[in-house]
Amino acid sequence: MNEPDLMISGLTAEPNGRRTFLTRLTAAGLGVGLLGVSAHAGAAGMMKMGLTEKDFRMGVIGPATVSRIISQLAVLRATQADAREFARFELREAIAVTTVLRELKTPTPPMDAKAKAILAKIQGAAPGRDFDVAYITVQYDSHIFLRDLATAYLKNTTPSEPTFAEQQGRHLATLALNQFTEHVELTARILKELQG
Repeated sequence: MNEPDLMISGLTAEPNGRRTFLTRLTAAGLGVGLLGVSAHAGAAGMMKMGLTEKDFRMGVIGPATVSRIISQLAVLRATQADAREFARFELREAIAVTTVLRELKTPTPPMDAKAKAILAKIQGAAPGRDFDVAYITVQYDSHIFLRDLATAYLKNTTPSEPTFAEQQGRHLATLALNQFTEHVELTARILKELQG
């Protein structure tokens, strides 16, 4: 499980303060819920930044990579039927997303301390309900972040003459947005079941 290619931060400096924003955006690879910022505030901040297709890809690859690893664990360890089913779906999605992003030459910097802590939390969660809640909570937070990232990117990128890369980014974000939104709703429902 110690994969050297895990990404959570490690973005290069970019003009207009975007390095700080993007570092916060990818902190822990799991989005605004773990940053102590509300999902609404995180999305508002993203919308003001004018994300590029590279920003979008870099914002997705970390959460997708972490999701792949923890979903591999959840496929084996989740006990609640819906959590186990979600883990299977999410694992397939994370494999597909990371494969596409790597084919688009998206770099995957090493995992940072926050991501390692999240991975340790999932690995160390007690079997049964505790594991299921920990896994689904991480997935819920991650998908809120990804949904908001895709939304912000699509709302703020309308170049008059888009490059081929920008077109690919918009196509990927358009397709992914549906999945991210669906997974927010699914994980919210599963969490309610687990906590009920």
